Amino acid sequence: MTHPLVRHRRLRRTSALRSMVRETLLTPSDFIYPVYVVHGENKVEEISSMPGVFRYTLDRLEAEIRDIAAHGIPSIMLFGIPDHKDEHGTSAYDANGIVQQATRLIKRWAPELVVMADTCLCQFTDHGHCGVVHQHPRTGEAEVDNDPSLELLVRTAVSQAEAGADVIAPSNMMDGFVGAIRAGLDEAGHADIPILSYSVKYASAYYGPFREAANSAPQYGDRKAYQMDPANIREALREADTDVAEGADMLMVKPALAYLDVVRALKENFDLPLVAYNVSGEYAMVKAAAANGWVDERKIVLETLLGMKRAGADLIITYHAKDAARWLKEERF
Repeated sequence: MTHPLVRHRRLRRTSALRSMVRETLLTPSDFIYPVYVVHGENKVEEISSMPGVFRYTLDRLEAEIRDIAAHGIPSIMLFGIPDHKDEHGTSAYDANGIVQQATRLIKRWAPELVVMADTCLCQFTDHGHCGVVHQHPRTGEAEVDNDPSLELLVRTAVSQAEAGADVIAPSNMMDGFVGAIRAGLDEAGHADIPILSYSVKYASAYYGPFREAANSAPQYGDRKAYQMDPANIREALREADTDVAEGADMLMVKPALAYLDVVRALKENFDLPLVAYNVSGEYAMVKAAAANGWVDERKIVLETLLGMKRAGADLIITYHAKDAARWLKEERF
């Protein structure tokens, strides 16, 4: 009998050997944790479709921020739900808006925590779209008007930077949004503030729970005319290439789980830091399956996040961040 000369199992025999030759490492420093803030007092509201994720009023936010930092998570993505909405999303660029107020407080409580401000209008407009809506001159249908939207997004980004945001993260998918925001930040004296562009944001069904969390569902129509078609990957490369040319400092793929091929494609074609967004629907599916005893939540979450890192993500925005950070500290995955 001929025995195999090459035995791959030799390096899998013990936990120590597996750890020594592990190719991809997942650590808490890889994570960005989404945080939702709302107006009011003494409220910690759990989001029904996202167990374990909450909306915080500012007077209840400090404990959460300190807990995030204590887990070794270096950054948050900040989302705000305003108490006033209108057709132009004016609360988004109000100097005393909910995101701006929260940012100032967070930088006081935890100055080392990197605050990334989501820069969009959908939470702030009464129609729920990511820009200014007008009637198309030929069809008469309502559509998002790209260029006037850029002006409001620039005002939002500058307002967030002036409040102390460390990173501006525009998620609106308007053409030219990175270039417009870069120019606006530079003109306002914020040339040192980086832009994390939601470069490749698909029109995805995985966003459902987020729209409950942020109260941002469109009141009519959908976002397919400005977010990307899930069938396309060459278009993703064009989007990212444009954002790089316009001055983006980091790129993002959203969602992550069904688009790991896109994550890999961007990693192979661009040398900027790459972020994968493990979105609300992905989180909700795991939580629902775990609650029913169908999967081991800890193992599923760590394997999923490791897969995103292996595909090429340098950083991962994830609602699992605190749990995953704790599990990673308890034992090597």
